[in-house]
Amino acid sequence: MKHTFSICAYGDSPYLEDCIVSLENQAIKSNIIICTSTPSEYISTIAVKHGINLYIRDGESSLKADWNYAVETAVNETGAELVTLAHQDDIYERNYTRALSKAVRIYPDMSVFFTRYRTIDKNGKLINGKAEKVKRILRCLLRMRRIADKSIIKRSALILGNGICCPSCTYNVNITGLPVFRNSDHFVIDWETLLRLSKEPGRFVCVERELMSYRVHDGAETSKNIQNHNREKEEYAVFKSIWPTPIAWLIMRFYKLSYSAYSE
Repeated sequence: MKHTFSICAYGDSPYLEDCIVSLENQAIKSNIIICTSTPSEYISTIAVKHGINLYIRDGESSLKADWNYAVETAVNETGAELVTLAHQDDIYERNYTRALSKAVRIYPDMSVFFTRYRTIDKNGKLINGKAEKVKRILRCLLRMRRIADKSIIKRSALILGNGICCPSCTYNVNITGLPVFRNSDHFVIDWETLLRLSKEPGRFVCVERELMSYRVHDGAETSKNIQNHNREKEEYAVFKSIWPTPIAWLIMRFYKLSYSAYSE
């Protein structure tokens, strides 16, 4: 399995080392690299400590450019065909790579792999993951993996909201092609990308097991985008691209209820 965890490091996250340790402890070992557009002595020290190659992108930080750099560096530097964009604040369970290996062996046409997740707070304590419970419902048709190569099945998890957890995703670049991310949004870049990929060849493989922990804290990008209302603006634009405006407005009113999960 030609797989690489490409950690996207921004600033000096106090959770970066916990993320790295969780990747080092995987049941099936994979390559691990760190990519950043905000280099610092803190990131460099952790990279050296763990013997991980650190790659620095020149230029202003942007989600699209940084994520594409992380994917393409994994491909070019490690020969990866499967790339997981590991988010620096999150923790990956030991059997994540085992589940990934099994999935790609059974479904070689897999374009995107993703899993269920648990929600933790800044201290690593489990909290009520309301958002994940809703996402689980949105993903229900994807449990039928034999037909999860059909566009209508793939889109079913995306048309009433994004039912797929971004940091749980692994992209098969042989099928998705490069660059993986082609829109310039600040928050919904993964949702827009998955909507595009749902129309293209490739199977979505969902493993409904909690194989990662998604950390909610004040410094997280999700929290920042809620506070500055950018999340609401971009998500409403996505809904309007799928549904007539009155329906999009109604869906958005209910969808916003999930924001409370990030303030607990």
